[in-house]
Amino acid sequence: MRKLFRAAADHAAEYRESLGERRVGAAKTLDEVKADFQRPLADEGRLPAEVIEELVSVADGGLVSTVGPRYFGFVVGGALPAASAAEMLAVGWDQNGFSSALSPTAAAAENAAGEWLKDLLGLPATASVGFVTGAQGANTVGLTTARNHVLAKVGWNVETDGLAGAPRVRIMAGEERHATIDRSLRLLGFGAKALELVRTKANGVIDLDDLRHRLTDHEGPLIVCLQAGNVNTGASDSLGEAIAIVHEYGGWVHVDGAFGLWAAVSPELRDQVAGVEAADSWGCDGHKWLNLPYDSGFVFSAHPDAHAAALGYSASYLVTSGGREPGDYVMESSRRSRGLAVWAGLQELGRDGVRDVVDRCCALARRFAQQLQDAGCEIGNEVVLNQVLVSFGTDEQTDAVVAEVQRGGVCWMGGTTWRGRRYMRISVSNHLTTESDVDRSVQAILAARAPEPSSP
Repeated sequence: MRKLFRAAADHAAEYRESLGERRVGAAKTLDEVKADFQRPLADEGRLPAEVIEELVSVADGGLVSTVGPRYFGFVVGGALPAASAAEMLAVGWDQNGFSSALSPTAAAAENAAGEWLKDLLGLPATASVGFVTGAQGANTVGLTTARNHVLAKVGWNVETDGLAGAPRVRIMAGEERHATIDRSLRLLGFGAKALELVRTKANGVIDLDDLRHRLTDHEGPLIVCLQAGNVNTGASDSLGEAIAIVHEYGGWVHVDGAFGLWAAVSPELRDQVAGVEAADSWGCDGHKWLNLPYDSGFVFSAHPDAHAAALGYSASYLVTSGGREPGDYVMESSRRSRGLAVWAGLQELGRDGVRDVVDRCCALARRFAQQLQDAGCEIGNEVVLNQVLVSFGTDEQTDAVVAEVQRGGVCWMGGTTWRGRRYMRISVSNHLTTESDVDRSVQAILAARAPEPSSP
């Protein structure tokens, strides 16, 4: 087993060391990689070492260097060395993170890391913390807690009576909300039509006047979803003011802060999320700007009892400490020890390191925008965080440049539609990205840009 684990770690390290010059997009098509993997399952098993060597061989052509310094396609970071190593240990130790009876180590790591996270993000020290898979899990848990809490306030117990016959819950979100909000509402039994959309202004932030107008004379259960970090522009809603308005009407505020909530760690940026601590629940990702391995997200609630009542459960065979357990705040029972990689990653960075990653990525996003604008490209958003929208003329020209950049392999950016137009979307989130990576990527983008039409 030692030889097997070391070989796997060596392969992983060699891959990481190659990222600086490795092609960013996959070298093979999906059909080609599927053909590499596909074969009849043999009746007899094989030696583990043989299996791992073949896995490395067939996987290589389909690997996308999302962990590398020139991947800007989605808001994802590259897993930190200590966090990656801790993830290997978590798999090797094979600890279940459901309860302290299953693993005191898993529970203790989540407890310590959760306290650090609340402190870094400026959230109440008394808030509960659940270690979920990502923004979808965080938003679903946060809105589950919200649903049960606002209905309990009017005498309806969702835990025992479900939703059939329940009072109507009014649910509001900005036009620029992330799609995970809609999916969470579908999963929770509200349905897409339950969502009332509030107008948004420049850069995608919620219109406070429209929010207040819609709530005039409102009574009854109310949930409002706000956003820290628009997926296209990076902008955050006017959180403090919006939260105060919703609380005037007795509503619950959930903040989807998948990546934008990390602005709180920067003295230069934290005004963007001013007042966020007054919300009722928050969602945030670890595998984005915190540069942790995938399957790492966090949900926080200012109402721990409601959080645990909505998500927790018991059974006669389950042994617990008698107090709150990690499994009381998430949807899964059997899950790996997510807190170990979080604990290690935060230790590796420290408070100063987290702040540096956020500030540096924002500075690099501004560098992208300035260089591309100087070259005649149109920047579609005010660059307030780590997101840049770029147009190269018509929608067709923009999509063509995006496709050519992806084919080139130097860097990888995706396309998006915002306010009815197509843009290249650049997301700078990786702790490894340098000014040189930006400059090299800009050169590749400009080389892929369609030539200007010649004069007649």
